[in-house]
Parts: sequence; structure tokens; C-alpha cells
Amino acid sequence: MAGLNAHYDELETRAPEVRERELFARLPAQIAHAKAHAPYFTRLLAGIDPASVTNRPALARLPVTRKSALVELQKAEPPFGGLNATAVGGLARIFMSPGPIYDPEGRGADYWRTARTLFASGFRAGDLVIDCFSYHLSPAASMFETGLHKLGCSVIPGGTGQSELQCRAITDLRPVGYVGTPSFLKILVEKADELKLDFSSIRRAIVSGEAFLPPVREFLRSRGIDAYQAYGTADLGMIAYETSARQGMTCDEELIVEIVRPGTGDPVAEGEVGEVVVTSFSPDYPLVRFATGDLSALLAGVSPCGRTNLRIKGWMGRADQTTKVRGLFVHPHQVAEVLKRHGLARARLTVENEGGEDRMTLSIEGVAGAADDIAASIKEVTKLRGDVKFVASGSLPNDGKVIEDLRKYD
Repeated sequence: MAGLNAHYDELETRAPEVRERELFARLPAQIAHAKAHAPYFTRLLAGIDPASVTNRPALARLPVTRKSALVELQKAEPPFGGLNATAVGGLARIFMSPGPIYDPEGRGADYWRTARTLFASGFRAGDLVIDCFSYHLSPAASMFETGLHKLGCSVIPGGTGQSELQCRAITDLRPVGYVGTPSFLKILVEKADELKLDFSSIRRAIVSGEAFLPPVREFLRSRGIDAYQAYGTADLGMIAYETSARQGMTCDEELIVEIVRPGTGDPVAEGEVGEVVVTSFSPDYPLVRFATGDLSALLAGVSPCGRTNLRIKGWMGRADQTTKVRGLFVHPHQVAEVLKRHGLARARLTVENEGGEDRMTLSIEGVAGAADDIAASIKEVTKLRGDVKFVASGSLPNDGKVIEDLRKYD
């Protein structure tokens, strides 16, 4: 597609060290803003001098806020748990995600920062696009509609369902692009075939909201649709997006992205799978070290498309591996606490059921030590007995799992 390798602006091709310097030059003011205007961060960062947070090691010392905590935080301090810096009356919209979790949208243009993602996928001013994300309570449709408007595109608000009506609208109006889930795009193509309607105007797509599986990607390609995957959340907006290079997903220019060991706030080595943690520069919802609950890993080097920002592998599963053992919940942060007590780095807690009895084993990589002391810490922290096993360095899978439930129930 002509112009697909062009860049949205000069920010995308900055030298990585320049980007890092410029983001961290802005960060102290953003942290000060969060402390001054968002009550939750006033409390959480009470002992932090914003002027001191000027690099990644300093940022990594700040506490994380986990998405999994939002339901309770919002119940205690409605509607946003005190994480918002803009009062309700100053917002454009309020959405609801499963939980429920309430998500604010500010009044700024392209609030969710999707225009950059859309541009990387070939969308341009003057395009007519059908938006098939849900328009009911959830923010995804608004995320992409506002980005399309920023680019100068026109939008058909398709929403979800009513596949026959949507196919007829596509046949009549001839949109060139689609945004929505990949599975619904496949449903629309198949419905158009069934009804003998012309779907050929759709040539490009942004898909999100679910895994973009290879069979679906290949099906769409066979129908002449160039589809790209985007990764975002209702809290942060766009986080990363696929480009013409088709090598991982490039991070957004307005975020600081970290990958940390699940259950902790500790950054992992490049290439190691961990939880995606994001700090945003939103004036309305100034999230500092927000743990998304999603797993990914950083890719080495610069994208062949010319964009120089960090790249992640994409969505690789969920970081919250909490499981119940003998009636008690065991959490990743408890495993992290055991490791911290003994100066350990990598380990995995496996849960098995032998002879009808649950059994926990903590496999520790690359060291040998006082197994009895570590087992005592497991019992103290989790209130459950666990065995300790030492394994060779590099032998644990690089999949981000801290707790692995191997029990079978069938």
C-alpha cells in the first residue's frame, strides 16, 4: 500500500536515547501532577520527590498499581478510586468495563492516541471506515472513532452484531477500512459471501480485543484485507501496535513501558516474559506504573519499518496466576516475597495433586541454598507447606509464569 512505510511524525524515528531523555525529562512534572490532583497518588507517592524520578531505575523504585485492584479501589472511592486528576464534570465520557471498572475519557482530541496506530496500518485522511467495536458502555469504539476523526477519516458506527445489515451498509457505502475484532471481520466476510454481497471495498483493518490467530490472519489475507493488530486497554488507551515490519508491536510515543516480574515491580531482562507496566502522560488519568495484568516481552533492536521505539512481542497471556491450594489463595506477590527474603531471582511455584492431595513445589533456578529455611518462608508467607527444589540456570521456561497449576480435574 502506498505510503504504508511513512511515519506519523518525527517522534517515531527519534534516536532511542533521545526519546528516553525526553520522556524522563517530562516525567517529574507528570508525577507531581498526579500527586497534586489525584488523591490516590497523593497517598501512594507521599514520600516520593517527583524531581528525583528522572530515569528507569528511579521509576522502578515506585510502587505499582495493579488493574486487578481497581474494582475495590473504585468501590471504596467512587467513581475512579481517586486515580483521576480531572473531576467527573470535566470529562467527555465515562465507560464501564467488566468488573465493573469505570474508565474516564478526557476532552482532548484523540484522547486514546489511536491515530498513530491507524496511520501505521495505512489509514489516511478521506478514508471511510466502519467501526465494529461496541458502542455500548465499553470504550473501544470511541477509542478508534476519535483517532479516525483525528486522521480526517469518516466513520460508519457499526458496533457489534446485525451482520446482515452491516454487510449491506458495506456494499452500499463502500468503506475502505474496518476496525473491530478479527473474529467479527471474518463473520462479516462470510456473511457477505452467503448473501452474495460485494465486500471488496474493505482493504485494510485494525483488529484488537482478542487474539489475532494465524488461521484468521491468513483467511483475511486471502480475501485481500491487510489487517494489523493493536494492543491497548480501557485504562491507558493504545499501548502498542503492529507495523509493516510484522515484527512485534511498537510502543506508543506517549507512554513509558516496562516489563516486570509478575507479583513484583522489578523489571526483567530484555527478552524475558513478564507483566506489562505502563506510565502515562494523561492529564486526566495520570497512571503511574500501572500494571495491566498482561504478559509480554521486549524485543531487541529497532524495527525494520524505521520506528525506533521499544517493541513488545504482543499479548502473551495473563500475569495474574493466583490459584487456590487447600482452600487458601496463593498469589504471585507471595512467591516474590519468599524470593526477596532469600535474595533469589528466578523461580516457579508448581501446584500438583498427587493421590488427591494438593502439593506445592518451589523450583529455584541457578542456585543451591538452605532449602529448609526457604520452605519455612513459604509456610510463613502462604500459610501452606511447600517443597523446595533447585534447578539448573536457564531451565525454567521463559513464559512469565510464577505460579503453574498442573492439577487435572478430569
